[in-house]
Amino acid sequence: MAASCDFDVLVVGSGASGLAAAVSALAAGARVAVATKGSLQANNSSKAQGGIQAAFGPDDSPERHAEDVWRSSHETADRQLVEVLTSEAPSAIHWLEELGVEFARDGDRYRLARCGGASAARLLQVGDRTGLAITRALRQVFEAGPGTAFENAPLHSLEPLENGWRARCGEHEISAATVVLAAGGRCYAEARERGELSTNHPNATGEVTALAVELGAQSRDLDALQYHPNGGAWPSGMQGYSIPETTRSYGAVLLNIDREEFTDSLGPRDVVAQAIVDEVANGKGVETPDGRPAVYLDTTRIPTADAERSLPYMLRRYRQAGIDPLTEALLTYPVLHYQNGGLVIDPDAQTSIEGLFACGEIAGGTHGRNRMMGNSLLECVVYGRRAGRAAAVGARG
Repeated sequence: MAASCDFDVLVVGSGASGLAAAVSALAAGARVAVATKGSLQANNSSKAQGGIQAAFGPDDSPERHAEDVWRSSHETADRQLVEVLTSEAPSAIHWLEELGVEFARDGDRYRLARCGGASAARLLQVGDRTGLAITRALRQVFEAGPGTAFENAPLHSLEPLENGWRARCGEHEISAATVVLAAGGRCYAEARERGELSTNHPNATGEVTALAVELGAQSRDLDALQYHPNGGAWPSGMQGYSIPETTRSYGAVLLNIDREEFTDSLGPRDVVAQAIVDEVANGKGVETPDGRPAVYLDTTRIPTADAERSLPYMLRRYRQAGIDPLTEALLTYPVLHYQNGGLVIDPDAQTSIEGLFACGEIAGGTHGRNRMMGNSLLECVVYGRRAGRAAAVGARG
């Protein structure tokens, strides 16, 4: 066991929410440590492609954004958390820009796309690697500051003390006044147990959620796991790849074996995913060469200019696999993607346990039982910032 280390704030996890929390806690003057299961770069946030939502359009508003979240959640989200999320979305975007993230623009306006479940175009993008751009910028800011990183240091135990916490992370024993849990969800482990495909990083196995619940933290909707409607089904090297939902924002549609549209391709995620499953169950699906179920995603309808600007990574991946999405429809089927539920938090991201905070996928309530695309990265930034600030204040108090 390495020597004990003392900090004001310990952040567990190095995805967008953990890094946002760490950067914000450092800005508030706290002594901060980030402990992560692998390297700082190994996280789900870096794999997020679609974009991040914020109400910047002339016909849009944070209130309209909030109503879309509420409706897409089937009225199961926490309204207070949703209103914080959408009202702080524009400032979160400007903060990311200050850190070096460059969102696509058309002239002096953001290039906005309409995503599934949205009533207006409000999705900002950095090509189709938005999560990578955000996590890279946050990581660079953190690494340039006085924070301490413990890599290859998964959280094994967390013990409340009279004035804080003692954590065992890998071979390190870390004492901290407050703790921010930002360790993501469990969909990789869940998919492996079910024998299904997942979009998730192999580190998404859920132990930290279980540990917090054992400590007495309240949770909600942990059974509400989300399937990404458009997982890659073929070629084999693309199985489990999350085809960006922005393909549908730019004109792609879902077709059955008869090349007929069978659902609103811009509907909420759970509705679209269920429609695909039902279409296959009704004998209207397509079978991949290795026998997996699928339907067509007709990406040939996407204008070439839009695809080359907003979907370059997807084009490159499929072309390397021998398929050009602009001339050939893709085979797709839902894959396990996101843990909608998680630890109950208040607007400052504090769990039901004092001094223990949670942000990002490990937290529940903001999305209810069904999440809109583009709101996961937003949640990471908005509640990561709030968690970091509140944890820093709590450490002083």
